Parts: sequence; structure tokens; C-alpha cells
Amino acid sequence: MRLASFFADDGPSYGIVEEGGLRPASPDLRARHPDLRALLAADATGMLAAEAGEAVPLDGLSLLPPVPNPDKIICIGLNYAAHIREMGRKAADYPSIFTRYPSSMRGSGAVLVRPRASAEYDFEGELAVVIGRGGRTIPEAQALDHVAGYTCFMDGSIRDFQRHTTQFWPGKNFVATGAMGPWIVTADEIADPAALKLATRLNGDEVQASPVSDLAFSVPQIIAYLSTVTELLPGDVIATGTPAGVGAGRTPPLFLKAGDRIEVEITGIGTLSNPVADEA
Repeated sequence: MRLASFFADDGPSYGIVEEGGLRPASPDLRARHPDLRALLAADATGMLAAEAGEAVPLDGLSLLPPVPNPDKIICIGLNYAAHIREMGRKAADYPSIFTRYPSSMRGSGAVLVRPRASAEYDFEGELAVVIGRGGRTIPEAQALDHVAGYTCFMDGSIRDFQRHTTQFWPGKNFVATGAMGPWIVTADEIADPAALKLATRLNGDEVQASPVSDLAFSVPQIIAYLSTVTELLPGDVIATGTPAGVGAGRTPPLFLKAGDRIEVEITGIGTLSNPVADEA
């Protein structure tokens, strides 16, 4: 099942994506579960298939991040061996963790904004995990049972601000610099996230490519570790890290500019695609 959020005439809505387009949630279902986060919290995704309306063309919709209002967006940095090397770092004993705010994220097709404050706007294609069943101290062996599904993630990074201190936060939270989508593919369709393959393209040219199996910390390990620290809630998003090939790791560096299009494609999920513009 593919779950997406979008702008409707009466505000943010959600639906199920099928071959004929997107079937929006019925008014009755939205009255009970106003957004996808609430639907996940109620373990009611099955109701969406039963109560969705007639399909409308995807091309005519403005997509939102699949979960527009997560309680948490938790990002794992330096989680592919080749990326660790290209950034001049050493392998860590524990995951490197930072957070993004929902205001920094856009849906597939929306314009991403290179801020006036920097010319070092970098791309990072990633697999993101969406939590379906919350919990604390989740055992690694049971971690995938807590996953609602998976989506594509573009962890846009303002590199000079990221380097201002030891904390990544400043470079990761400029408004409209990241993206997520186009939808969530539910976990029943992806038995093993490590079997997926990720590719990032800039203006049609492949700039990143890696199997997800190359993660230094696997999806179950990440969930187990994070849930030791905080309670994971339905709708929480975990971005699992980016492989080698980022712009800052190249000679000369390759940064995003106005007029570019950045795409993140993951097998079994789809393609997240966004144009880039300068901040007005």
C-alpha cells in the first residue's frame, strides 16, 4: 500500500496511491483521523483502502511530506562506510544523531530553496523509516514490527553552517531545504529494507548509488538505539543516512543551485523529485 499526503481544497489531506491515481480519504475517515499521523496511531490504514474515494490524477496534486506533522524527525549521520571516509571522519561506536524540524521539509515536486546565507547547499539521498507502532526500549529483533513503512528522503545540508560547531543542527534546518516522499510504502511490501537500493540523480546524472545493506548501523539497530533514549511515536520519521557521493566530498565541490533538479530513487518505493530555486 502507498500512503500519501497532499493539499486539498479544504486543507491538508491524505489518501492511497494506486495505478489510477490517488484515492483520497473520505470525509468521515478524515473526521475520525484527520491526518496520516493520526491514522497510523490508530492502526487504521486498512480503513483507508475500504473508505477512500474515487481516484484523482496524481499530476494535479501538490504533495506534502507523507507525514507532514511528525512528532520527531530523527536523522542518522555518517552511516555508510564510504561516506564516512569522504567526509574525513572515523567509524563510530554509536550512531551520530541530529534532528530536523518539519518546517525544513517539503513534499515531492515542491520547490527546494537555496538560502541567501550560503552557496554550499548539498544533497543527501536517504532511506527514511516511518514508525507505525510506538515504543520504548524496543529489542532489535522486534524493531521492524514497529515500522509502518518506508519513504525517500533528501537531507539537504547547508555545509558551511553545519561546520560552524560540532552540532549538525544549523546546517540541517534551513526552511524548505529537505524533502520526503513521494509516499510511504507500507512495511508489508518491504520484508527487508537492507535489500533496497538507493540512487540520487542531479539533473539526470547519477551522483549517489548504494545498496541499503551497506549501512553501518542497520534499521533494526537504529530503532533499538533510539528507543532506548526516547519514546518513538506513530508517524515519527527516521532518516537512516546517506551513501558516498555528496557534493562536499567532491573535488571541486558540487553544490545545488537554482534551476537544478534533485531526485532520490529507492527500489520498491519510487522517486522523490524536487526543483531548486534561490531564496527570494
